[in-house]
Amino acid sequence: MTDYSVDKIKALEEKAKQIRRLIVSMLVKAGSGHPGGSLSSTDLITVLFYSVLRHDSKNPSWLERDRFHMSKGHCCPLWYAVLADSGYFPQEKLWTLRQLGSMLQGHPDRRTPGVEVSSGSLGQGLSVGLGMSLAAKLDNRDSRIYVLMGDGEIQEGNIWEAAMACSHYKCDNICGILDYNGFQIDGKTCQVMALEPLAAKWQAFGWHTIEINGHNVKEILSAYDQAKTIKGKPSIIIAKTVKGKGVSFMENVCDFHGRAPTKDEAEKALKELE
Repeated sequence: MTDYSVDKIKALEEKAKQIRRLIVSMLVKAGSGHPGGSLSSTDLITVLFYSVLRHDSKNPSWLERDRFHMSKGHCCPLWYAVLADSGYFPQEKLWTLRQLGSMLQGHPDRRTPGVEVSSGSLGQGLSVGLGMSLAAKLDNRDSRIYVLMGDGEIQEGNIWEAAMACSHYKCDNICGILDYNGFQIDGKTCQVMALEPLAAKWQAFGWHTIEINGHNVKEILSAYDQAKTIKGKPSIIIAKTVKGKGVSFMENVCDFHGRAPTKDEAEKALKELE
C-alpha cells in the first residue's frame, strides 16, 4: 500500500528540490539545454522513480522491471539527474552533459544506463510505450509502462494514432503522463494550437483520464495508484504544471524552454532551491 504519510510526502518534496538543483547545475555547466520542461516535470518523475516504478539501478536489464520512456526527450536533464541519484551511474557524469563523446547527450541515448530507447523526435514516445506494453502482455509479465509527454508534443498526429491503438488493444498496463505546463517552444499552447477540451479528447480515444496538480505530491501518488487499478483500458495522468517550476524568474517564461541559465541566474536559482 502506498505511503501517504506526511513524512513520506516531505521526503519526496525534498528529493524533488534536490533534483531541481542538479538540473540547474547541469545546465549552467553545459551552457545549453532545456530547463523549463525539466523543472515542470520534476515532481511527476521524482515520485515515479522513488515511490512507484519497479526498477533496479544495479541491474538495469532486470526482466521484471517496469519501463519508463521520456517522449519529450529534450527534458532529459531531469531524467539524468534522477538516474544518477538512483545509482545508475556516478553523479560526476552529470557535468559532462552535452559534451562531445559524453553518454549524456541533449536527448536520451541508449548508451546511458537506465535509458530503454533513444528519443528526441517529438510525437513518437507513445508508440514506443505501446510496443513495450504489447511485449509485456505477450511475455505474460506484469510490468507497467510509463510515458512522459509534453503538451506541445501532443499536437503531433502520431500521438493520437498510438492513443487509438493503445485503447484498441486494451493496454491497461500503460500510463501516459502529460506535463501540461501550457507552453511550447513557440509560445503558449493555447495560441499555437489549442488543446482543450483535453480530458474529453483522451476519453473519446478510450482512455481513463486523471486530472491533477502536477506539483502536489499526494495527488501524484494517488494518480499513479489509481492508474494501476484500471482494467481493460490505458490511463493518462493530465498534470497541470508550471513551466520552470521552483525558480521564480523561470516560471511561465517561454524563453527558458530551451535556454540554459547564465552563471548569475544559476546562483540565484540555487539559492531559491535551498
